[in-house]
Amino acid sequence: MDLSIPKIMGIVNITADSFYDGGKIKSNRDLLHKAENMLAEGVDILDVGAYSSRPGAAEVTVEDERLRATEAIAHIIRAFPEAVVSVDTFRADVAEASIQSGAAIINDISAGELDDRMFELVAALQAPYIMMHMRGNPQTMSQMTDYGDLVSDIIDYFNVKLNLLKKQGVKDIVIDPGFGFAKTREQNFALLSKLELLWMLDAPILCGVSRKSMIFKTLGGGPDDALNGTTALNMTSLIKGASILRVHDVKEAKEAVTLYEQLKQ
Repeated sequence: MDLSIPKIMGIVNITADSFYDGGKIKSNRDLLHKAENMLAEGVDILDVGAYSSRPGAAEVTVEDERLRATEAIAHIIRAFPEAVVSVDTFRADVAEASIQSGAAIINDISAGELDDRMFELVAALQAPYIMMHMRGNPQTMSQMTDYGDLVSDIIDYFNVKLNLLKKQGVKDIVIDPGFGFAKTREQNFALLSKLELLWMLDAPILCGVSRKSMIFKTLGGGPDDALNGTTALNMTSLIKGASILRVHDVKEAKEAVTLYEQLKQ
């Protein structure tokens, strides 16, 4: 996948309690309708998640997550063989089963912190790997927002992880600074304003700000009211160097990329 033109990752939540669209996919028909619409709108990656990572989200057993994720991925691949699917999981067992079911990319919110087997698995599979900066876990992260220097700490965090992965022969690595994960609203904006500093890590950057609280707690309303703010921050992310936008709304994000590419020309 050529990331010289930014790509769109569409969020496909098959959870009941995700912060924006939890519970909307209730059947295989709903799942395929969602995937078909996103593909029609130009999505590049479908990101399937079976464990909600919103602050305070309920625990999901490994077996439940694996079953949900693998069934959803298999259904998508059967219906749309051309689709590129990533699995949103921090568990190596779920990641491995998902790759066997047709996923092509592992998207790990914990960068290996929540499962000691993850880096070993990624190296064995030689799967493209997206790793995010986070502290703690979805149940504790909102209390873990004290940093010496936020951006420097994130760069140091990724530097260590990148070196470990490269020593194990992993080649395709994307970094995600983790907006909303163990970061306050103010810290999220500070991070976005300095996003270009992450270029020194020489890895593609994924940004996921879609409908998050940093938007609606600034503008008012809730996630349903945050599409315009999402588009504004997506464009900012592109200008600051993002290679992948992880979004709920594919059409609007694709339009932002089109305008950004025109701006570059």
